[in-house]
Amino acid sequence: MKIKCLIIDDEPLAITVIENHLKSFDHIEIVETFNNPLKAYRVLEQEKIDVIFLDINMPQMTGFSFIENLSYKPLIVITTAYREYAVKSFELDILDYLVKPIPFNRFLKTVNKIYQQVYVSNATADTSLQQEPHIFLKVNKKLIKVNLNDILYIESLKDYIKVITSLGDYVVHKSLTAITEELPQSNFMRIHRSYTVSINKVVALDGNTVEISGRKIPIGRNYQKQAKERIFNINDDKN
Repeated sequence: MKIKCLIIDDEPLAITVIENHLKSFDHIEIVETFNNPLKAYRVLEQEKIDVIFLDINMPQMTGFSFIENLSYKPLIVITTAYREYAVKSFELDILDYLVKPIPFNRFLKTVNKIYQQVYVSNATADTSLQQEPHIFLKVNKKLIKVNLNDILYIESLKDYIKVITSLGDYVVHKSLTAITEELPQSNFMRIHRSYTVSINKVVALDGNTVEISGRKIPIGRNYQKQAKERIFNINDDKN
């Protein structure tokens, strides 16, 4: 079963950009596109939609009015040329806010958020939808699917990161902060300004370092208390 989405935008070029971005992801299906948001309600009444890519400024109805009149609320990704609506948008509990023109690297972050919501946070009894939780990494212009359970830790390399997995390493042009935000907080934790680790891959604590797959990774001073509490259930305040 694929993740089903709608694209709603009164600009044909904007729809085309999103369509082209989505072609890279086999598990997302574009059910229909609309330049008139009022017509989208018909599809929402007939079919379960998982995600809507939604413009704000449209002549027939604003994106905000569209959201407020939904009978059920899919994941909403705002796509707009205006930055000033961000605060109001997040008050409506949207998943993400994309400013046009939308670069593919930024769009990829949104897709990873969608996968986390559908495959991890909102696990369903539908076995056709249940697959190994994963993210996509852009490596040398190619999208690589990486299962979350294979990730050991992630190291910052200034403007790049190295994702160390049980199957190999990947160097990606992305910040450690950005990749950490895309990963589920229940399984991953930043323990140093240069390292984010998979919590269940940590096998030992030695002073202010943790051991993962035979490699020792430092715990930063500002992260020590929280890291030890979450990973080892150690509360230094009690000692």
